[in-house]
Amino acid sequence: MLSLSQRSTGSGAAKRYVGRAALLLLTGAASLISVGTAFAQDASTFEIEVEAGPVWQSRNDVQIPNDASGTRFSLVDLVGKGPWPAGRLYLTWNINSRHSLRGLLAPLSYSGTGSLAEPVDFAGESYQSGSSVEATYKFNSYRISYRYRFMDREKLQLSVGFTAKIRDAKIELTQGSTTSKDTDVGFVPLVNLAADWRLARRWHLSFDFDGLAGGPGRAFDVALKLGYDISDSWGVAGGYRTIEGGADVESVYNFAWFHYAVASGVYRF
Repeated sequence: MLSLSQRSTGSGAAKRYVGRAALLLLTGAASLISVGTAFAQDASTFEIEVEAGPVWQSRNDVQIPNDASGTRFSLVDLVGKGPWPAGRLYLTWNINSRHSLRGLLAPLSYSGTGSLAEPVDFAGESYQSGSSVEATYKFNSYRISYRYRFMDREKLQLSVGFTAKIRDAKIELTQGSTTSKDTDVGFVPLVNLAADWRLARRWHLSFDFDGLAGGPGRAFDVALKLGYDISDSWGVAGGYRTIEGGADVESVYNFAWFHYAVASGVYRF
């Protein structure tokens, strides 16, 4: 489900890999924080950003389990493209002019009702065509990112870093008294890229990317927003965000593509 790694309910080897990767990322982040704090020249600056807007899905294909006992079907065909309300919360600590840490809470979920075009076997249960089916999709994301600003010019700032992401996902179908679901909580490492281009004294264009591809899946979260600084402390922004990715492993097949129209409010202190 929009993930690169194996499911958390997989083998012990997969769990040990997740644990080692998480420990390595957190240890690296702690070391970089220490270095950044030691060389900090300015007081720490914090930033809170609240982002909200409608989200649509253009693809959401599911097969659980990913073998002959599961049927591949489309949640887009079942419940439609949306839109549904969505939002996220960022908290950024600019340790100094070069180093920063950012936390993210990004819930995403929807429920809808429709009819299947053909019978579907999903997560151990069978669902009939022609009768109403309720579908619930959840993909909550919790992330911590470290970013290093390698270019810091008057009109252009470029950063690179890494993100430690925890996903909390669920797909559930209900038809009458029949119900089944698949849940997945796991760790995903991502690369982070960011750019901020100062167009004028108060206007700027920002680009933000979290993503990685390889092995059985991929995950991409990309945003392009136009921002306006009301004052040194307050700002607003608006633009487009897209999330795309999925996993093709023995236990699950799920690839989805979401599109957001977003507006943000920013407070710096």
